[in-house]
Amino acid sequence: MTKLLLRALAGETLPVPPIWMMRQAGRYLPEYRATRAEAGDFLSLCYNPELAAEVTLQPIRRYGFDAAILFADILLVPQALGADLWFVTGEGPRLSTITSAADFDALKPAGAIHETLAPIYETVRILSRELPAETALIGFAGAPWTVATYMIAGRGTPDQGPAHALKAENRALFEALIDRITEATIDYLSKQVEAGAEVVKIFDSWAGSLEGEDFDRYALEPAKRIISELKARHPGLPVIAFPREAGERYIGFAKATGADCVALDNSVSPEWAAEHVQVDGCVQGNLDPKHMVTGGQALVDATRRVVEAFRGGPHIFNLGHGITPDADPENVQLMIDTVRRV
Repeated sequence: MTKLLLRALAGETLPVPPIWMMRQAGRYLPEYRATRAEAGDFLSLCYNPELAAEVTLQPIRRYGFDAAILFADILLVPQALGADLWFVTGEGPRLSTITSAADFDALKPAGAIHETLAPIYETVRILSRELPAETALIGFAGAPWTVATYMIAGRGTPDQGPAHALKAENRALFEALIDRITEATIDYLSKQVEAGAEVVKIFDSWAGSLEGEDFDRYALEPAKRIISELKARHPGLPVIAFPREAGERYIGFAKATGADCVALDNSVSPEWAAEHVQVDGCVQGNLDPKHMVTGGQALVDATRRVVEAFRGGPHIFNLGHGITPDADPENVQLMIDTVRRV
C-alpha cells in the first residue's frame, strides 16, 4: 500500500490526513537533548550520520508520524560552498558574510559541495533502511532567497534588511549569489533523492519579506527552476514548497512553480486557504505552534478546525511553523490523537 503522505501528495483526498511536524526532531524532546549532548554540538550532530539518523527516528518511535524529515540544517549548503559557519549558544547561527564581489569569488562552485555534504547523504541512506515501511522520508533544503539572507547578513535578522540592501545596491552580485545557491540546492536535493529521500521540501522561511516583482524573481522563479530540474532528473518526485508568510501570494504558487504541495504558515486561516490554495492541489499545515506549548481544549478545537477546513481535498496535517523548544511532548500526542479521531 502506498504511503499516506505520498498518496496525499499525488492529490488523493484521504479520510484522515497524514501527519508530521516541522522540527519534529528537536529540543522539545528529552531524547533529542540527550543525543545532542552525546554529539557535542549542533553541527557535530548534523554531520554524524548515525546520530542524525537517530534523532530523525526518535519522533517516529514516540509518535508514529506518517513522515520523517531528514535532520540537517539549511545553512549546511553555504558552509559547503565555503562560508564559515558556527553556532552561538542561545543566539543561533553565524556565518562569514558575502557583501562584495571578492567574497562571492571566494565561494566554491555548486558542484563542489558534495564532499562536505557526504555525511548528510549517508544519514538519508541509513534512514531509508531503518524507517518503518509506512513512513515516508522527506529531504529538504532552504530556498535560495532565505539562504542568501543569512549569507549576506551573517546571521538571522528581523527584516532581512542586509539582503534587501544588497539587492538594491548591487543587483548583479545579489543575483549571482541567488544563482549559485540555486544550482547548489538542485544538486544537494538530487543527491538526497539518490540516497533515498522520497519527497523533498523547499523552505523559504523569509519569502514574506519579498514584495511584488521581487517575490516573483527571488521566491517563485528559483523554486520553479529547482522543481523543474529535480523533476527532470527524478520523474515523479513530489515536492513541497513553503513560501512562508506569502499571504495572497500563496494563491497559484503551486501551479506557477510545479510544486505538488504548498505548505502554509498560520498567518492565513485554513478556511481561506481551502478556498484559494487547496483548489490547486495538496496543502500542508497549518496549526499555530503555540498550541504545542499551551495545550488543552484550545489545542483540540484548533486542530479540529484545520482538519475540517481541509477535509474536501488533499491535505497533510502540520504546524504553521516549526515546533518550539518549550513545547510539551504530551500536547503533540494530543494533537495526533485529535487528528486521527476527527
